[in-house]
Amino acid sequence: MDNKHHGTGKVPKHNLHGNTRHKYHADSVKRIPAGIDLAKRLELDTPPNRLLTTALTHPSYLFENPQSGLDNNQRLEFLGDAILDFVVAEYLYLSYPERPEGELTKMRAAVVNESTLARTAKKIQLGKELLLGKGEQVSGGRERPSILADAWEAVVGAIYLQYGFQEARRVILTLLKDEITEVAQGNYGDYKTMLQEKAQRKETEVSYRILAEEGPDHNKRFTAGVYLQGSLRGKGTGRTKKEAEQRAAQQVLDELGGENNG
Repeated sequence: MDNKHHGTGKVPKHNLHGNTRHKYHADSVKRIPAGIDLAKRLELDTPPNRLLTTALTHPSYLFENPQSGLDNNQRLEFLGDAILDFVVAEYLYLSYPERPEGELTKMRAAVVNESTLARTAKKIQLGKELLLGKGEQVSGGRERPSILADAWEAVVGAIYLQYGFQEARRVILTLLKDEITEVAQGNYGDYKTMLQEKAQRKETEVSYRILAEEGPDHNKRFTAGVYLQGSLRGKGTGRTKKEAEQRAAQQVLDELGGENNG
């Protein structure tokens, strides 16, 4: 492993759309049945080997195709989970030297979780390349957050093993930099999503409104209100509109007993 990654801690300047740094040969598609398009989108410099196919193979596919000769992605998921934790922890440590250990732990947990990883997987259109059993496909497995998050961790593990730590780190930080920035502003949990899911179960409409905006442009504070069925149920403040809405949703969740109160 190259230890030179311990440097500035800044996100590497790579663009996952349009960067011509990496080249592909026309015959690369013939070498492996799954993962070629994904590897291109991630700007990996050589065609992927069998590991990326493994990362995209859900256990349900092997259950229905036991003679395929493939392996499922669970072992790579285990490895990728550890790599994601380390890369994000290292980046937070180097980039936010003023933050204490407890806050860094909360920040990492808010970045490396199922919801965030599933959104990341959707950014790179991972779902359409998954090898799934027919039952999983019919039931919407290509969009299921748990399947997408697990597969994304497995992809990270595959990148690490074939391309090395630096490439794994580049891909992770390029894709997660927006999430990290959001968390650094204090948004440690996706309370809006949790509230929306709870409201849907009860067939309740949720909406948000910015109630107040204070302070100069460089130091604004927003107050957001969250409404259930048109009735104001909670307020929250933050440095961005999104943060204020998250805080308002958190207040309502606390009032309702949190996410575990069905």
